Amino acid sequence: MHGTLDWSSGSIEGAVNRIILWNSSCQVAPRSLPLRISAGRLGRRPEDSAAVDMGISGFKPSFLIGIEAVRQAHGSRLATLVGRRLTGCALVRFIEDGDWFADCPVVLDFDGLQVEVCHSKLDELSIGWNTIDTAATIAGWEWFELTPQWSHGDERLEPFVGQELREVALLEWRPAKRDMAAGTVAVEFAFAEGCLRIVNGLDENRIEIGAAQPEYIRHRLGC
Repeated sequence: MHGTLDWSSGSIEGAVNRIILWNSSCQVAPRSLPLRISAGRLGRRPEDSAAVDMGISGFKPSFLIGIEAVRQAHGSRLATLVGRRLTGCALVRFIEDGDWFADCPVVLDFDGLQVEVCHSKLDELSIGWNTIDTAATIAGWEWFELTPQWSHGDERLEPFVGQELREVALLEWRPAKRDMAAGTVAVEFAFAEGCLRIVNGLDENRIEIGAAQPEYIRHRLGC
């Protein structure tokens, strides 16, 4: 993934264009924005940041860097998901064109225990638990040209809904030839009929299905 940068250019270009539009609007006239700029995005330590909330009710991300930090903070709780069924999912799309706004967290519900995964920059990962209200309106976007809202259906995730989680792991990107994304941590959920991962897709989230690339080191949880 990271070594060859094989992401779909269309979705990335769309996200970049929206960020450019967003930043231009911010520079033209100050206003009440649907986000708080994090110190991490300003080049400071992410643990010192008041992170972006995107106008999402209950979203209070805490970005971590590195496998040990993520495992220490969330490894035990992620392991408790094993044996639960994936009963629902949610992600944010724009009403006008249906595009996934991949900067926003991916929410997975396991029998009432909700895990909220969000990547930032090239190495930051936030995992939240039962804080986001996906039934609430995403606020503060009246000035923007597109309107985000929660969607509870996704063709990549829907095949896994109803399946029992067999294993959960943290995947650490360690290519033979070091690249700028070395050390990035992804979260993988394995089911009887396949697995899905939420990975870093260049300062946003990306959903992958199937076998992980061999450059990942798998850290199984709860073993």
